[in-house]
Order: sequence, then structure tokens, then C-alpha cells
Amino acid sequence: MDVRAIFLLQLILSLVVWGLIAKWLLAPWLERKSVNEALFFLTLPHAFRYMGMVFLVPGVVARPLPSAFATAAAYGDLVTGLLALLALFALRTGGAWALALVWLFNIVGTFDLLNALRHTNVVSDFGAVWYIPTLFVPLLLVTHLMIFARLLRRATTSNT
Repeated sequence: MDVRAIFLLQLILSLVVWGLIAKWLLAPWLERKSVNEALFFLTLPHAFRYMGMVFLVPGVVARPLPSAFATAAAYGDLVTGLLALLALFALRTGGAWALALVWLFNIVGTFDLLNALRHTNVVSDFGAVWYIPTLFVPLLLVTHLMIFARLLRRATTSNT
């Protein structure tokens, strides 16, 4: 099996596992939480997105990654992580801009991940950071979807 096929298999299986964990464990638990509290817990993993800066670190990746991928992924993750931190503070303190910050972080973060996933041609150069796109990106995608669902459900209920 070639490297790209292994990468895609691991990515898909991680999406399935994280999706099942979300459906069986996380979603029922979050249903008992307020909107802000549920969004807080769903946003929390994204505060670690600064770890994507590792795509720019020589020696951690097998070979320097193409800058079209590495720069966009690294700085996209950094911006998303900072927006997630701002959203977390706003959600925790009940700030008026909390939901707007969650929307912004979630849109930026989702776009960043989808943009990075377009570059599956660089997987053989990932080296030690292989675990980021194959284990953590699926978790982040699942939580992004859960955040969109919670935000849209809230918008629908507040409009009726």
C-alpha cells in the first residue's frame, strides 16, 4: 500500500472513530449543558491549534514541506488557535461577543483544515508530524461540525 493510501485510510478511520465517540459519548453529555458551556467544551481542543506551527520546523518534518502547504497550515492553525482562545474567554465570562467569536473561529478553522487537506500530495514529507493530520485533524473536523450544528440549532430556536 502506498503512503498516500495509508494516510487516507488513517484519516478516514480516525474520522469514523471520532464521529462515533462524538455520537455515543460527547453529544449526549453536551445535550445537558447550556449552549455556551457546550460550545466551550467543543472549542477547547482548538485552543491547541498553535501546534500546527511545527509544520515550519526543520527536522520535525521529513523534508521541508512545500511553503504553499506549510505556511498556510501553520499560520492558519495559529490564527485559529488564537481565535479559539478569544472565544473560550468570551464563553467563560459570558461576553456579548461570545457567539460571534465562536462563529468566526469555527469558519476560519474549518476553512483552514479543508484547505490543508487539499495537499495530500505532501504526506510522505510529514515525518514526525504524521499524527496531526491523521489523528487530530479528524477530531477537529468533528468538533467543528458539532459547533456548527449547535450554533445553527440555537439560531433556529431563537428565530421561532
